[in-house]
Amino acid sequence: MTHSFCILPSRRALLRAAALALSLQAGGAALAQSPWPAKPIRLVVGFPAGGSTDVMARVVGAAVGKSLGQPVVVDNRPGASGNIAAAETIKSAPDGHTFMVAPISVQTANPFLFRPALNPERDLRPVASLGHAQLYLVVKKDLRARTATELVAMAQAAPGKLSYGSGGAGTQMHLVGELFKQQAHVDVVHVPYKGAAPALQDVLAGQIDYYFDPASGIAHIREGRARLLAVTGAKRSPFFPDAPTLTELGIKGVELGNWFGVFAPAAVPAEITARLEKEIAKAMLQPDVRLRFADLGTEPIVQDAETFRKTIAAETRLLSALIKERNLVVD
Repeated sequence: MTHSFCILPSRRALLRAAALALSLQAGGAALAQSPWPAKPIRLVVGFPAGGSTDVMARVVGAAVGKSLGQPVVVDNRPGASGNIAAAETIKSAPDGHTFMVAPISVQTANPFLFRPALNPERDLRPVASLGHAQLYLVVKKDLRARTATELVAMAQAAPGKLSYGSGGAGTQMHLVGELFKQQAHVDVVHVPYKGAAPALQDVLAGQIDYYFDPASGIAHIREGRARLLAVTGAKRSPFFPDAPTLTELGIKGVELGNWFGVFAPAAVPAEITARLEKEIAKAMLQPDVRLRFADLGTEPIVQDAETFRKTIAAETRLLSALIKERNLVVD
């Protein structure tokens, strides 16, 4: 005869198991409710100190840090149009203490321009936008064209004779320049520089015919050292309301500007990014923050994470098609 035995746990063992379960549950709850931020927050910026992205990060970071009671430190990691900063952010611990401040081109253009490419759409999550800057079609002072329409006519009459500058291959200035060529049906020579500043200097010196200024030349425009013909975007610039948009002039489809925002590693808990989104919205209402953004030629526009994601998706569709059609690649 075969006997089977069922050994029941003792009362003491059951009590020990229950106590352990309660302990683990309490520990998990304590971890979930641990204070954030628990240490200084790092904002990784893929451009040198003093540039527009860097200034935005420092201005917003100071306001957010004051509200959260923790320092916010900017970590400049320039190079590869923001890809170095993106890689640094992606590999950081997803504990809510490292974020990236960047133009959205890191997500909308870089994956299609650089080989090998990162996958920021998978590895980074938008937190909130900080603002939007239009680009300004600026020409050398002695250029015969007095309007953007006349500039197009000049370019069409002499294919390959005019030149435009940019802050480098793959920059937003370059992509807007190519979009302008595509939509206006012109053949113009692209001259890449190492940054917007030298491109501006060569426009002022008459070495190139025009460029799409990312708001770095505002002072020169206001003081009459550079001529502004038009702006990109769906509406006129609040900083130069007398300048028409290219769309108004019949050159449709050139509405690309510069959106800037904050991004988190994809695995950062949603409650942390939601809290940071609210702190950014509060910071962007402060008059001194808005004034500093105006100095940069940027409208302080905060889009929540979902709206910002849709903005990024729309620009990605536009730029991926443009880059493919123009066969643009940055090694």
